[in-house]
Amino acid sequence: MPVTPFPAPRSLTTTPGGAALDAPVHVTADPDLPPQGYRLRTGPEGVTVDHRDALGLRYALRTLDQLRAGHDYTATGYDISDHPDFPVRGFLLDISRDRVPTRRTLARWIEILALARFTQLELYGEHTYAFREHRDVWQDASPLTADDLRWLDARCAAAGIELVANQNTFGHMERFLRHPRHAHRAENPEGFERGGVHRPPSTLEPTDDNAAFATALVAEAAREVRSRRLNIGADEPFELGRGRSAERVADQGVGEVYFCFVARLMAPWLEAGYTVEFWADVFAEHPELMDRVPPGAVPVVWQYDGPRLLSEVIDGDTPEARTWQRLGADLDSLREGFRSRGKLLSEAGVPFWVAPGASNWNSLLGRIDNAVDNMLDAAETGRENAAEGFLLTSWGDHGHWDAPSVAYGPVVFGGAVSWSLEANRDLDIAAALDDHVLLDEAGLTGGVLMRLGRVHRDLGVPLLNGSPIARALFPDPAVPLPALPAPEALDRVAATLAACRDDLIAADPAAADGDVVRRELHHAVALAQFALDVLRARAAVTADAGSVPDADAIDPATARRLLRRIEPLLAEQRACWLLRSRPGGLDDSIRELDRLRHQLTAAAHA
Repeated sequence: MPVTPFPAPRSLTTTPGGAALDAPVHVTADPDLPPQGYRLRTGPEGVTVDHRDALGLRYALRTLDQLRAGHDYTATGYDISDHPDFPVRGFLLDISRDRVPTRRTLARWIEILALARFTQLELYGEHTYAFREHRDVWQDASPLTADDLRWLDARCAAAGIELVANQNTFGHMERFLRHPRHAHRAENPEGFERGGVHRPPSTLEPTDDNAAFATALVAEAAREVRSRRLNIGADEPFELGRGRSAERVADQGVGEVYFCFVARLMAPWLEAGYTVEFWADVFAEHPELMDRVPPGAVPVVWQYDGPRLLSEVIDGDTPEARTWQRLGADLDSLREGFRSRGKLLSEAGVPFWVAPGASNWNSLLGRIDNAVDNMLDAAETGRENAAEGFLLTSWGDHGHWDAPSVAYGPVVFGGAVSWSLEANRDLDIAAALDDHVLLDEAGLTGGVLMRLGRVHRDLGVPLLNGSPIARALFPDPAVPLPALPAPEALDRVAATLAACRDDLIAADPAAADGDVVRRELHHAVALAQFALDVLRARAAVTADAGSVPDADAIDPATARRLLRRIEPLLAEQRACWLLRSRPGGLDDSIRELDRLRHQLTAAAHA
């Protein structure tokens, strides 16, 4: 049977009669092909490769390797023409929500990204780089060092991937602002209220001094990599206009104050010839700013829920939708996915990128159906509006408890559809994982990842940016669980988890990290089973109509049984973490379970 390479090419035909395994490869550079494009032909006469550039040659030879692995290679001739939809296909990995990967883990990511034809890697940074003058900020985080970045840059370059420095510079600066010597930099040193919860200060006051401070942070990482592109973040400045900049915002408007500060952050890099990415969440809400984008600046439009889920939650006027509205979310804009902002930027002539999410965070097991829908929306909108880049993001909210392998499926799919949407929109992700990433000849591990990634839907409580399992383990008063799953839904999911556990026992993935994947997924299943039991215990409490009881309302005996299960789970969480990640941040991540533990303790002593 003829082989279909991964990613599936936009054009593939076969003929009887293949090339010998040792047939010479005749390579020709063809400037008329699209960037990164190639044409590969195999047959009795031999193998020819026409390519536009170095990446095109790399992808052609990688495809040839996949064809040679097929048993029919010498009996089947192939004619493949291929080139990408998006010239830049990036992956962003959050290394600042506690989980800093080891070098071995980073090397594994490079293998997978190269397979999926990503051209760019960004490691999202806040406090997890060893800044020379800020040891007090990173000393407990096991940060990446200059040596780490130089090593990683070399590994990326060898794999045809560009390592891009990424350092947030406006919002999400709480890891700096919590320290007394940086407190004066805060927009609101007393913190702020969001969703009825007091939050510590997280946003820099938009001043020249703070712009210089943030630029120096970016510079430390940027000088250790070869790329002439970087990402300054600048997203979610929640307190902007609510503290020291209140008068300026009242006088000039939030968009003007925001963009003036971002322009100061970008200016030195643009003058030096860099391309500068920045998040477009604030920018895209202000059409009056569209003509202010300087050459070389790239707004990146992010959106992390797919159209189907957004429609289900928002159109139904659900409690979940009202929760996000209280948090300040623009539901009308959310409902349109990437399309409204993509169209706005395209019509204004502003080059932009789309940034969907891997849906691994706030889920424990992933949300693969949402990730697929989200990425398809991004790829379709990006192509329709000539977006130049596709940046798949993998965040680590609430301590990054999800195992790295939970993001493998979304990365495989994201790479494929950003390469060629129409050829790969129906990709069998489980098969791609088993055949190319996990090397599971029995075809079990990829299927487990897909089934686990659909559990959140089977619970029947649609949520934005999360799953009921994660909300059960990490309750957040600002984003309460709007309803409890029905008993029959809990039973169905429990059966799925048990079946996945059995398949993991039988699975034997031959990849270098195959045993780690099995162990971390076994543990994820155990955590999910514990979360189901917490949900069952809450459902057993007689509650007022329309309310959802907290864990501290659980029956005392049940609460005591649940508490006894926590320590073994935490021991295994620590062990699995250290197989992939550095020790710094582990204690902070473990503390994310404290709220549930305290609720159960209160219930146990009621």
